[in-house]
Amino acid sequence: MALTNDKLVIVGAAGMIGSNMVQTALTMGLTTNICLYDVFSPEGVAEEMRQSGFNDVNITATTDAKEAFTGAKYIISSGGAPRKAGMTREDLLKGNCEIAEGLGKDIKTYCPDVKHVIIIFNPADLTGLVTLLYSGLKPNQVTTLAALDTTRLQSALAKKFNVMRNEITGCATYGGHGEQMAVFGSHVEIAGRKLTDIIGTDEFPAEEWEQMKTDVTKGGAKIIELRGRSSFQSPAQMSIEMIRSVMGGEKFRFPVGTYVSNDKYNHIMMAMDTVLDENGATYKVPQGTPEENAKLDASYEHLCHMRDELVELNIVPPISEWNKINPNL
Repeated sequence: MALTNDKLVIVGAAGMIGSNMVQTALTMGLTTNICLYDVFSPEGVAEEMRQSGFNDVNITATTDAKEAFTGAKYIISSGGAPRKAGMTREDLLKGNCEIAEGLGKDIKTYCPDVKHVIIIFNPADLTGLVTLLYSGLKPNQVTTLAALDTTRLQSALAKKFNVMRNEITGCATYGGHGEQMAVFGSHVEIAGRKLTDIIGTDEFPAEEWEQMKTDVTKGGAKIIELRGRSSFQSPAQMSIEMIRSVMGGEKFRFPVGTYVSNDKYNHIMMAMDTVLDENGATYKVPQGTPEENAKLDASYEHLCHMRDELVELNIVPPISEWNKINPNL
């Protein structure tokens, strides 16, 4: 039995991430109503999914925004330009944030009663922020994919210590989904052993830990090097797990990007210590070592710089005017 009969829209469904999201959502049995939307026809993906033998689900496909979003209750969008070799996530800022602006306006126009929106196209912290602003939704209703940084840290540690990934607990990266992310190791345990007790020993020299953190921040670039294209299976899997959690499935396992506005970090989208469930996203500010906290501060400053660049590009107005566009901010 499906978790819901509500309409789920996959934006960018004709692409590699989008088509994988469609198949994963169908395999998990999330909903009986799924719509594939793309500016390039997603009908081929839809037809192949119909031929895959998924029963009791209505699969539609369209290139028309009104048709796609009308009645939508859940949306996941991978509908931006992908990273290519040699590019950073930040290189995609202007073009993809313009796409996010259009997405937000479509949501406000066609499905203002949507329950949750997940943004996964880069730079996700900024595209998510722009989508939230123009959609008029509440901050807990729009989240971004940040989990891949944490799963990359978890995977690296599991390979290093030759243990299963579920034996690596307390893994988290916070702040921006980019090379300026804050990698927190102070809460990590390796099969019950504190990572902080292992770092600096012959088993795990401090230099090796520093290199691992650097490698984690560049994990997306490594996938491009290995596969000749940007990640598509891992973001598809993680994003569908995210939407499953807000549909009433099990809570999401990793941090997500969420709108943050408090005394220290404000008017920004960034990965926090989050809970994602039927109530949307709730967060608390993570606390690590002084060095980790300083790294989180630096990541926030980097995100603020990109946000301010969006103001200069006239993609978003000055922060003082945001409330006029979205009263929830």
